[in-house]
Amino acid sequence: MALNRVRRMSNELLERYPKQFGIDFDQNKATLKDLANIRSKLLRNMIAGFITAHIRRITIEREEVDLDTEGPEI
Repeated sequence: MALNRVRRMSNELLERYPKQFGIDFDQNKATLKDLANIRSKLLRNMIAGFITAHIRRITIEREEVDLDTEGPEI
């Protein structure tokens, strides 16, 4: 499978349905089954994995920013 295709489809789905996906791979896979008609199991798993990794990366970055902006503990 072409990585560009997975990336493009993942980004498009995240733009359309940002609240539908989370950090759980199995939940994202089930959500994809409901939202998109993806016949290939491999392609669906790759897209779900890309979305999961992307959301986890964003979540970690937000947590790091939140920790950096907090004041020192007293």
